[in-house]
Amino acid sequence: MAGSVDSSSFALAFVPGVTPGKWVRIWNERMPETPLKLVDTSAADAADLVRRGEVDAVLLRLPTDRSGLHAIPLYTETTVVVVPKDHLVATAEEISTEDLADEIVLHPLDDALDWEGPPGLPAVERPATTGAAIELVAAGVGLLVVPQSLARLHHRKDLTYRPVTDAPQSRVALSWPEEETTDVVEEFIGVVRGRTVNSTRGRRQEPAPAKRERSGGDGKKPSPARKPARGKARPNSGGGKHGKPGKPGKPRRRP
Repeated sequence: MAGSVDSSSFALAFVPGVTPGKWVRIWNERMPETPLKLVDTSAADAADLVRRGEVDAVLLRLPTDRSGLHAIPLYTETTVVVVPKDHLVATAEEISTEDLADEIVLHPLDDALDWEGPPGLPAVERPATTGAAIELVAAGVGLLVVPQSLARLHHRKDLTYRPVTDAPQSRVALSWPEEETTDVVEEFIGVVRGRTVNSTRGRRQEPAPAKRERSGGDGKKPSPARKPARGKARPNSGGGKHGKPGKPGKPRRRP
């Protein structure tokens, strides 16, 4: 891999809203000798960051420019609309894009959804970031449609959100350079895919040792133990006819 990534560590970038904490915890338990360094990055810079070799891999959102990159989709997020708590939309459990037709819906420049524009009426200007759009929602300027993780990231007590059933959805993927899959990347792929330590792909499994037979001091197999020979039956001291035991006789008197 080009760049200056330290091969004795693993550098992982991630975009806003993605929470790699569970995978990092598993990595630290499984690979304590290889420190994992987290690098937060914007969605716009995520793919270029790993192309330049500044990190080993990145957790980003699809779709994105994947030229020169591998990508494994990990999960798909629910899309929600962020609204003030006293807004009419907040009374519904879920809504459709048609329900937003008469609303001003903000479209930030860093929009994470794959559409030409959100439903509803456009605002006068596009906010520069999702964070700035959240502030405008709180000010009553409009509503905002985003992946649920971004709604949680920018949580405010005066705002809430509801699922939008027919809006585009954001997919989170693990991406790394196409030219090479390093050992540390292969290990992390195993982590995010839920592989156990013993099933991690790429590791050579050592053959199980063959069972050794017990042997004697000369290396030969011991001969099977012989059963002890049966001895002859001892005669009955007071035997009667046909060898059956008789009645005990009276003791003789001494003269």
